[in-house]
Amino acid sequence: MTPVDAPKAGLEGVVAASSAICHIDGERGVLSYAGHDIHDLAREAGFEEVCYLLWHRRLPSRAELGALRSALAAARRLPEAMLRLMRSLPAGHAMDALRTLVSALAHSDPEADDQSPPAAYRKAVRLTAQVGSVVATWGRLNAGGGPMEPDPALGHAANFLLLLTGERPSALEARALDVALILHADHELNASTFAARVTAATLSDVHSAAVAGIGALKGPLHGGANAEVMRMLLAIGEDADDARVERTVRDMLARKAKVPGFGHRVYRTEDPRATHLRRMSEEMGERSGSTRWYEMSRRIEAVMKAETKIDANVDFYSASTYYMLGIPIELFTPVFAVSRIAGWTAHVLEQYADNRLIRPRAEYVGPEYPQPFTPLDRR
Repeated sequence: MTPVDAPKAGLEGVVAASSAICHIDGERGVLSYAGHDIHDLAREAGFEEVCYLLWHRRLPSRAELGALRSALAAARRLPEAMLRLMRSLPAGHAMDALRTLVSALAHSDPEADDQSPPAAYRKAVRLTAQVGSVVATWGRLNAGGGPMEPDPALGHAANFLLLLTGERPSALEARALDVALILHADHELNASTFAARVTAATLSDVHSAAVAGIGALKGPLHGGANAEVMRMLLAIGEDADDARVERTVRDMLARKAKVPGFGHRVYRTEDPRATHLRRMSEEMGERSGSTRWYEMSRRIEAVMKAETKIDANVDFYSASTYYMLGIPIELFTPVFAVSRIAGWTAHVLEQYADNRLIRPRAEYVGPEYPQPFTPLDRR
């Protein structure tokens, strides 16, 4: 290889695809979906609108949004065979269950073998509806509850909370999750999205690409940081005073332990998504009558800013927001997939539309060629 071809660890900064779906300006802290600023979307849009935007690169009309909502509602109810499979799975990592269940969904998909663009789009819609139902229902069954019927009158976020908790969420609860789903829906060529695109580039099916994304998301260097944030908050203790909170963080820094929920591979300033989850954490705390998780998070953020100049990322305030919504910690990463399935499928559809097999090269650093072959009896 020439110096121009020298590998970059982790492909950091390497442009591997052209995409019209998502843009990140890490220096300015700007995130947009198809040209729409994430702040506008988090304040004004719903998750279903954002799904349409990612898939079509434009916002839907009222009629188009209504049609999408109807299609999602029609796909949200899981077949009985899926419920039986859920009950048969051994206890384990929730992402293992999600990977298995999404793979199983391919077997019951009415267009499993149809790779045409219209069929691929319909599968993207169905998968987006079904992944939400799978995660919520698996969580409810795992906690000893019975499956719930989705409500076609409710939106995607509200239905997720209904299927998980068995209760209709308040408007604030539904909106808090809706905002979180919007903020997590896509983030350019992160590890799981790249895995999904690489799979799609072989002309494999939509479900296989989604399973590839789930497999990558399970890794602790990609998903799972918000679960670690919540475990840290619980370890500090809800009744801890500010002095204890500050002492804990400074002790972690002194030990060079990683404080979860801070820093980002791309952003050099505050993650723009953190702004809205900070607000949702505060509002959820006020609704519940206790803002302690929010206040503790603010104190940790202040110490980290003063000591390290490192900003909070999307994971930091999503932790307390999810926890106050009644989402179990073990479901935090699967909830990431409930949102990111929209982005994964958008990238899969984009890859199909202008496809070329993704086949990079590796720089060989092994033993020098040629090596003599030593017969087995002389080794």
